Amino acid sequence: MKILLVDDHPMVRKGLASVLSFEENVEEIKEASNIEESMKVLSQYNADIMIVDLKLGREDGLQVVNLARKKNNKTKFIILTSSSRKDDFIRAQEAAVDGYILKEAFTEDIMYALHIVERGKKYFDPEMLQYAASEEDELKELTPREKDVLSELSRGLSNIQIAQSLYISENTVKKHISSIFSKLGLSHRLELAVYVNNTINFGH
Repeated sequence: MKILLVDDHPMVRKGLASVLSFEENVEEIKEASNIEESMKVLSQYNADIMIVDLKLGREDGLQVVNLARKKNNKTKFIILTSSSRKDDFIRAQEAAVDGYILKEAFTEDIMYALHIVERGKKYFDPEMLQYAASEEDELKELTPREKDVLSELSRGLSNIQIAQSLYISENTVKKHISSIFSKLGLSHRLELAVYVNNTINFGH
């Protein structure tokens, strides 16, 4: 397993690299402190997993994720951050990261997350799962008809297509969508797609 550590604090990188070096399946570890360095490393190095700090000084770590994914869509991404803010967690989910770990986590937890992600599954710090739970609670507020519309929206259907599928008027579809956005605290369809992808089911 080849790993690239991206963090603007040298001590954090060195400490994490030292821990990872004891893992038998870790073949090589590279380091970078910002977006530019990350891209230079990736131009010559195919990382299996990138562990990225959410805030790289004034730069956004998620930009590293987006740029790196264009270079190699097989790379998996773990955000390692001190931020437990809901909006940061949601932004990371929107970027389709494979893991989100808080820096206060124990070393064993970080290693466990690494192995989970390596096997193709997602790992989110237990403290962040409260937000996933709240999303399920929000779904319960939807009426059965709104859940039907939400299900159709998640398939990428237009308002007209949803109306035809559910045998209701396009105007009624618009009213349901407005209500769904209001109840789920969303503002556009991209957010909705991410929300649906990270929510277990519609209850039917």
